[in-house]
Amino acid sequence: MSAWIEMISDEEANPALKEALDFARTPHGTVDNVMRVHSLRPSTMTGHVKLYRACLHDESNTIPMWFQEVISSYVSKLNECPYSYANHWSNAQHLIGDDARSDTIETALKANRPEDAFEGAELALLHYAEKLTIKPGNIEKADVDALKTAGVDDGEVLEANQIICYFNYVNRLLNGLGVTTEGDTVGYYVKDET
Repeated sequence: MSAWIEMISDEEANPALKEALDFARTPHGTVDNVMRVHSLRPSTMTGHVKLYRACLHDESNTIPMWFQEVISSYVSKLNECPYSYANHWSNAQHLIGDDARSDTIETALKANRPEDAFEGAELALLHYAEKLTIKPGNIEKADVDALKTAGVDDGEVLEANQIICYFNYVNRLLNGLGVTTEGDTVGYYVKDET
């Protein structure tokens, strides 16, 4: 079982759900369980896809994609969400492209010690991600000021904030409905360039 609630297959989908499923398809041509779990309410599936793509796949983002995936992985680790961690850490590793560096980063994230692998703006963003995830009511202007002092511009503050908030949402969706990666293609999609 991939979730604790019913997930409707492509074959059983009505026209509204078929449209939502087609919108949610990955480059593999599949619909991951993170989206299919919405199949009883196609409008939330469509909304989720739009939010995900806006937060992580918008061409105006200036935080490097590999680091967006590191932020995603750290939030998912903090929330103990194995689904998101498996997918987004796989993406981060692929984009980092250096096994030794990836191992150092993963060890630091798993120990809640990003300072063991990062400094400057990247470290400031990971500290912000941790506080916003674990103690959101304690966030204050000084936390954003610290990001700016570290060299993060306002657009990147917003970008990071939205990635962090998205993963707090999706981690709770997945954990709250018992969604697993069973049947999914986990990790980065690599186009066949032959």
